[in-house]
Amino acid sequence: MLHFASACERNPWPRLISWLLLASCCYALPLAARAASQDTDSARSDLRIEGSNTLGAELIPALLKGMLQQQGIRQIQLEPGAQANEQILLALGRDGRHLRFDIAAHGSSTGFTALAQGRADLAASSRLIKAAESQALAHLGDMRSAASEHIIGLDGLAIIVHPDNPLKALSSTQLAQVFAGQVRDWSELGGPQGSIVLYARDEQSGTFDSFNELLLKPNAVQLSATAKRFEDSSTLSAGVSQDRQAIGFIGLPYVRHSKPLAVSAPDAQAMLPSPSLIATEDYPLARRLYLYSPAPSNNPWLQQLVAFAHSDAGQAIVKQAGFVGQNIQAMTVEVQADMPSAYQQLAATALRLSVNFRFAEGSASLDNKAQQDLKRLLSYLQAEHKLSGKVVLVGFADSKSAAQRAELLSRLRAMAVRRELQRAGAQVQNMLGMGAAMPVASNTGDEGRVKNRRVEVWVYP
Repeated sequence: MLHFASACERNPWPRLISWLLLASCCYALPLAARAASQDTDSARSDLRIEGSNTLGAELIPALLKGMLQQQGIRQIQLEPGAQANEQILLALGRDGRHLRFDIAAHGSSTGFTALAQGRADLAASSRLIKAAESQALAHLGDMRSAASEHIIGLDGLAIIVHPDNPLKALSSTQLAQVFAGQVRDWSELGGPQGSIVLYARDEQSGTFDSFNELLLKPNAVQLSATAKRFEDSSTLSAGVSQDRQAIGFIGLPYVRHSKPLAVSAPDAQAMLPSPSLIATEDYPLARRLYLYSPAPSNNPWLQQLVAFAHSDAGQAIVKQAGFVGQNIQAMTVEVQADMPSAYQQLAATALRLSVNFRFAEGSASLDNKAQQDLKRLLSYLQAEHKLSGKVVLVGFADSKSAAQRAELLSRLRAMAVRRELQRAGAQVQNMLGMGAAMPVASNTGDEGRVKNRRVEVWVYP
């Protein structure tokens, strides 16, 4: 041992080299650990959103970007995901931490499945959650409650054809017959002779579910097996715009180079999918756009996204994406001869607001959208100095009840909205009960009757 020590003293390089090797190993371990930590951090998702292609293709990334920009975060990058219709939004937080948001847009039903399996924090849906889906997610809370169900905008299912198609309007009955394959030639609808080619979204799509609930089921038919099916909305729309024999259905932002047709429900006039008619949900194929979340949720990004989507800035992005926002506006209504006389007088002297109040199914309580609309209405009335006696509420019922009872129910609905407004300090000048007059949807099915049970809001200048 003394011999070895003395040798080292005579030649210190072996000891020095050993020490340097040991030191480098000790230093390399923390470096490797830090690198591994960074890799894990970049792969970890701060918010996972799955579901509707209608929402996930453009609107959800735009809302996420807007939310981050509002917080002063600027280094934002959108990249393609591992599969088609998947995207990853990356950003650098103000604290220097890497942020990641994953968006998978394979259809509304896939969002609810992902929530149930723990693969998603938020489900995007272009249709109402189904009872079976809500039951499967009961362990995450009541999905129909205001804490879980968030209506972030409105859309109208547009019936689209080739730009050169001479037809301008079809009834819901005719459309059901067309998409069921019962009407197969354009000449049967008053158009030029030629076989009709059907374009439709795929089975996972909320757009298809909405079309099925709003049009096919009320007419007791199913989509023809000959229909061409698409997962992507843009591809479907592009196909229709290039096919002279085509007819399809799509969300409003995806009409693009195709031609939309006006649609009429039984006993109602034909309507084009205009923003004002979609905002009031009078258009026969209007639908709501949803985010569904567990309640309560401890994910701060989820909470911030939902709050941002409801804000004025978020609703502006909804509108920029081609959908219909929920910010309230005043509009004139043309007086028509078939309107009830009291309604004609109102239309001649007042302005209608772009909001209708509707009620929870089988309940006299305002539904989740109406609860948010109440806040928007109060803000509008305050900003326009109309909180005191400038408001008229007009209630409607469906035709399921006798005429006298329908008139009573329509007035009771208007009273329910007045009660909520008065609690917040707004005074209503008058209320009208229109009974089952002026239906905006068919009364033969539950979906149509729910739409007809509504309260319109009018204001005097």
